[in-house]
Amino acid sequence: MSAACRADQRPNRTSRSRAALLTAGAAVAALVLSACGSGGTSGGAGNTNFIAGKNGIDTASKGDRDAVPDLSGKTIDGKQLDVADYKGKVVVVNVWGSWCGPCRAEAKNLERVYQDTKDQGVQFVGINTRDTSTSPAVAFEKEFGVTYPSLYDPTGKLMLRFKKGTLNPQLIPSTLIIDRNGKVAARTLQALSEETLRKMLNPVLAEK
Repeated sequence: MSAACRADQRPNRTSRSRAALLTAGAAVAALVLSACGSGGTSGGAGNTNFIAGKNGIDTASKGDRDAVPDLSGKTIDGKQLDVADYKGKVVVVNVWGSWCGPCRAEAKNLERVYQDTKDQGVQFVGINTRDTSTSPAVAFEKEFGVTYPSLYDPTGKLMLRFKKGTLNPQLIPSTLIIDRNGKVAARTLQALSEETLRKMLNPVLAEK
């Protein structure tokens, strides 16, 4: 091949490299933008036995529920917590981040329902994710008066322990209802109003 031909091809290779970098950059940007929103209705691929319902709430019948995985570790205030210790109670698990606008919108709704139901055998647990330190998470809880504990999960490893399709790491906030037997009874991948949260929780609380 002549030097002239090689010279003609070099700009093409450079152009292709630049195009590839731009495409990759756009994909990363799209992922970041989609990481926090009002939520959605799909948790991804996987057979989770959820039945889609109204208001973005999916439920699983008692015989088709999956066991909650190991959810243990340090909380944002440095204490040790294991969700398995709450077996026998109905547990509301909320995935949130201090950087997430919809999480801020729903925080007081969750706290009000927690205060109303904690004496009925209900425990709330947060999973704080993608905060690079616990300081903004602690400030978030102080600002919104959140009193229930939150596990610190900056890399999302706790979320990935759930059966594939249960949660979508790109959809924060997300909320799960765990029944008294430690199984996932309901989920939603969106911010919750107080009314919607009660509609999601009450049927599981009423189970015998």
